[in-house]
Amino acid sequence: MITTYIGVGSNIQRRKHIQAAIDELSALGQQLRLSTIYECEAVGFNSQAFYNLVVEMKTSLDLAEFAQQLRAIEIKWGRSEHAGKFEPRTMDLDILLFGELTSESSPQLPRSDIFHYAFVLEPLNELCPGLVVPSDGRRIEQIWQQTRFDSALTPVPVWFDY
Repeated sequence: MITTYIGVGSNIQRRKHIQAAIDELSALGQQLRLSTIYECEAVGFNSQAFYNLVVEMKTSLDLAEFAQQLRAIEIKWGRSEHAGKFEPRTMDLDILLFGELTSESSPQLPRSDIFHYAFVLEPLNELCPGLVVPSDGRRIEQIWQQTRFDSALTPVPVWFDY
C-alpha cells in the first residue's frame, strides 16, 4: 500500500462535489484522513470561492492507474475533459505526493502546488507536518514555516460522515 496525498477542490456546488470526491476516493483506497476543509478565493482568475482540503489515503493502485482513476472521477462529476487550470470546476483532484515517488512528467511529483498555495500547504501541514518531501528534503512543517501567503483560508465545518 502506498500513502498518497490528494488535493481536493471545488467551486461549483461545493458541498455536493466535495462530499462526492470523498466518497469516490474511499472506493480507491482505505484509511482516509481529511484535513480541515477551507474556503478561499479563486487564485489566478475571477470566480466563486473554492472549498479545498487534502486527503491522506492508502492505495494499492500504481501511480498511472491511480491518476487515471482520479481523472475519470473528475469527468464523471462534470469536469470538462479540456478544462484549463484557471477556471471554475466541479471537482479537482490533484496528486500532491505519492509515496516517495518523484516525477517531472505528468503527474509531477511532488506537485509544485505544495510550495505555492496556502490551500495546499496548510492542510498538508495539519495531516503530516513531519513528512519529508521527496526531492526537496524539507519536512512539510519546515516549508510551512518558511512560506508566507497573502491568501486567507476560512475553515468550513464538515457536513458529512466519512
